[in-house]
Amino acid sequence: MSMRFRFLAYLAAMVIVVLFGTAGTYMLGSRGAFSEKISSPISALYFTIVTLSTVGYGDIYPVTDTARIFVMILIISGLSIFLSAITVLSGDFLSSRIERLSGGLAGTERRFFKRHIVLIGYDTANALLAEKLNAARRRFIVVTVDKSVADQLRNRGYLAYVADYTLRDDMARFGLERASEIVIDLRDSSKAVYVVLVVKKLAKGVRLSVVAPTLEIEAHLSDLGIDNIINPTKIAADRLYGLFTAKKEDRRS
Repeated sequence: MSMRFRFLAYLAAMVIVVLFGTAGTYMLGSRGAFSEKISSPISALYFTIVTLSTVGYGDIYPVTDTARIFVMILIISGLSIFLSAITVLSGDFLSSRIERLSGGLAGTERRFFKRHIVLIGYDTANALLAEKLNAARRRFIVVTVDKSVADQLRNRGYLAYVADYTLRDDMARFGLERASEIVIDLRDSSKAVYVVLVVKKLAKGVRLSVVAPTLEIEAHLSDLGIDNIINPTKIAADRLYGLFTAKKEDRRS
């Protein structure tokens, strides 16, 4: 849930509480449940705002048990929403500031990228490839759309970044034109074609490999001038067929 959505949600909740308080105060106040008769919505709104802000001028106060219960409910609900909003939104703000600072440091790192391997997406093939590259001490980075995945990879010591693969400005940050190899392995394979188009514009002359999980995706990619299109399912089928053929030949011999 984004910070903006949280803010709007809490704002809507506060508006609902204010409307609830105003309506309830006006209804009870018009029946003499407060120290002064409340005969206008403005007076009811005034009492609600003063109550929720905990200012408590004392010029209007409840005089019946029903009104006191109503005011207690108003105070508890209002303070609960307000404190929750402060806690959550301040936490989101600090997190965003930390993330921006981290992004700035990552930007400094990216200026030194040269002859590095770029793994775009973190599906099965790139996950296994990253382990092998890390064990071989090869210079590589992982670009993913999933922040939680990027955080997990950073904890393992990988250079991992969050970006929208389909946006040229996002991908331009990773020095693709200076990379030695680029491998695209997306969990959402339907985006593969769009990502390839973005990458090829940014990294002309860099060898590009794409993992195509289906024959349909492989067919779409075949016309884009990709250096290597790897279909794991097709490779597995070819290998199994080779095993079956070898067994037949052994039986004949």
